[in-house]
Amino acid sequence: MAAGSFEGQYVWSPAADDRALARACMDVRAGRYLSAHEVLKETRGDFEVRAHRSLVLASVAADSDLAERWLAEEPGAEAALLWARVAMLRALRMADAGDRRQGALARIARSACDRAAKELPEDPTPWVAQLALTRLDRPRDPAPQGLLTAPAGPWYLFAHILRLDAWHREAHHRFLSYFFTRYGGSSSASWDVAAFLSQRAPATSPLRLLPLVALVEDYDPTALLADRTWEQPQWITTATSIHRNWFPRVADYRFTPVLDLSYLAHALFMAKREFEAREVFTAMGPFAARMPWSAFGDPAEQLSRARRSCGLPVPHGS
Repeated sequence: MAAGSFEGQYVWSPAADDRALARACMDVRAGRYLSAHEVLKETRGDFEVRAHRSLVLASVAADSDLAERWLAEEPGAEAALLWARVAMLRALRMADAGDRRQGALARIARSACDRAAKELPEDPTPWVAQLALTRLDRPRDPAPQGLLTAPAGPWYLFAHILRLDAWHREAHHRFLSYFFTRYGGSSSASWDVAAFLSQRAPATSPLRLLPLVALVEDYDPTALLADRTWEQPQWITTATSIHRNWFPRVADYRFTPVLDLSYLAHALFMAKREFEAREVFTAMGPFAARMPWSAFGDPAEQLSRARRSCGLPVPHGS
C-alpha cells in the first residue's frame, strides 16, 4: 500500500482492539448490560484494564439510564462500579459546562464511588473516580518533599490509591490534571508534578509520558516558536528514552494502548524523529486517539500530516 492511500479510515473508538469491550459497548448502546458485567468481572485481577474498560463503558452509558437500571435490577461490584463511573462523568460534564447542577451531581457521584469501594475494597478504580472529582472541590493537602513548587492538592487520596496500586495509570493522569491551569492550577505546578511522578516511575512505565502530557496541555500556539519546543534537547531525550525503554513493552500488552502511543508518536514527530515515530504509528495500526492531535487543530488532519511526514499511508481524501 503506497503512502498517500489508506484502506479504510481511522478508528477513533477508545475500545480499540479490545473486541470484548467493543461488543459490550454495542450492547450498552442497545440498553443491555450482561456483556458489560462480563467484561468488568473478568478484570478483577487486572485493575489497569478494569479502569480503562469501566471508563469506556461509562462514556457510552452516561446518556442513558442503563447504569441506574442495572444497579437496581442486579446490584453487585460491577454494577456499582459502572454507576460510579457514570455519575463521575456526569458531574464533570456539568462542571465543564458551568451548570449549576454540578454540586448535586458531584454529591451523587461521591456517594456512588463510596458504594463501589465497599463492594470491592481492593479495587482502586472507585477511588480514582473520586480523585477525578477533586478538581471540583479543590482539596489542599500539603505536598511531600521533593517538589520545587510544593503545590497543595489531593495528595492524601492519591497516596491511598498508590497503596492499592503503586503505578496505576489513570490515577496518575487524573492527579496531574488537577494541577492544569484550566482547572485552577498553574503551569509551574503541573510541570513540577509531572516531573516528580514520572521520575519515580520505572523507566519501562508509560508514566514516563506524563511530562509530554503536561507539555501538550501547556501548548500556546501564539507563543514564539511554539512548535519548536519539542526539538529542545530535553524533550528529544524524553521522547527517545520512552521509545527505547517503554515502547518495546507494548507488544506484550493485552490491548493496544492507543492514547499513550499517540502522545509518544506526536512527541517524536514534533522532535523530527520520523524513523521512531513511524514505528509507533505502525504499532497503532488504524486506531487513533483525538489527543494530543486536537490540541493543534483538527485531529484527523493533524494525524494525517504527521503520518505523511513519516512516509505512512493516510485515509483517502484526508
